[in-house]
Amino acid sequence: MAVIPLSEPVRRPATPPRGFALLALGFRPFYLLAASLALLLVPLWVLMLGGQIPQPTTLPGLLWHGHEMIFGFAAAVIVGFLLTAGQTWSGLSTPSGRPLAALVALWLAGRLGLLMAPPLLGALLDLAFLPVAGVMLGRVLIRARSRRNYFALVILAALALSNLLMHGAQQGWFALSPLLGLHLAVAIIAVLCTVIAGRIVPSFTANALGTKPWRNARVDQASIVLTAAALLAWACALPAALTGALAAPAAVLQALRCQGWRPWATRRTPLLWILHLSHGWLIVALAWLALASFDLTPAPSLLHLITVGTISGLIIAMITRTALGHTGRALKAGALETACYALMQLALLARVLPPLIDSRWYLPGLQLSAIAWALCFALYLWRYAPILWHPRVDGRAG
Repeated sequence: MAVIPLSEPVRRPATPPRGFALLALGFRPFYLLAASLALLLVPLWVLMLGGQIPQPTTLPGLLWHGHEMIFGFAAAVIVGFLLTAGQTWSGLSTPSGRPLAALVALWLAGRLGLLMAPPLLGALLDLAFLPVAGVMLGRVLIRARSRRNYFALVILAALALSNLLMHGAQQGWFALSPLLGLHLAVAIIAVLCTVIAGRIVPSFTANALGTKPWRNARVDQASIVLTAAALLAWACALPAALTGALAAPAAVLQALRCQGWRPWATRRTPLLWILHLSHGWLIVALAWLALASFDLTPAPSLLHLITVGTISGLIIAMITRTALGHTGRALKAGALETACYALMQLALLARVLPPLIDSRWYLPGLQLSAIAWALCFALYLWRYAPILWHPRVDGRAG
């Protein structure tokens, strides 16, 4: 089952429709807002780190940065993606117009609340978004009896719980580290990424290039289960020996699984290689985690291998691909999209590699990573903002 089936547009009207369609379907406002937040988020964090601007009121700067990357940026893309997929899965309309605008306003309130509101109010505003989004999606899936897609509701509930753990620990409601909630959310999203990648990457590659992917259900299942176990062990700070014992076979099985998707065949097709490469960073992260359990690699680099390499890489891949497909455009990446994909790789490498070479290179590497990241999303917005707020070019709804 494809997550969001996309096909090349067959026919376009002689005169493309005009108007404002930002609230026509979930991906439109949330992709636009997520990219806008991404453009601002990392540069703001670098300025906070350097003391040029004050830190937020609700969370310390480091936690705010991590929280907004996951529960602001990534959560917006996930909700936009699921609201769009939910319409395909159920055959029913997902929220649009005023209900969608209300959900967008709630997301915006959470972002502003964490920057400026009193701590408790900011936390409550932020905590409301994922449960409300889950209710909106759940009503559609339950009404359609789309049971095989209830996993999406479980994902949203798990992310909402992780967010509650993070805020609750910071507010003193729970005797936990706020990092537990953050790392659990990273693990949940990474597992979601590998599940979805297994559904779409082999089929997208086969359909576009005529390749024949190798698939094995047992390898797929074992690689996903071990990946989930290893990442949850890392998130919960379980003993290093246990985490490493889970991560090592997970990396091996993921490598075997992904090799069967024929990644080398995509090297001249940016819209495909970015999917393979981004998911490939998860294999690197799992291997890194296994080595870190024996103190052979620095553990802090793991977080950015997952969040920038895999999660953000797949995000930029999907918010270009689905925005093209769901607005009636050809599924083809041009020079601008390719530049976005390359800049994301530069952002990752500049964030991870310099501190490994020399600790004095940490800040220059961070600054280069922030510039590459911001340029990636600035280019995305320049090209895709008009696409997202204008109607489909083929005249269809959505």
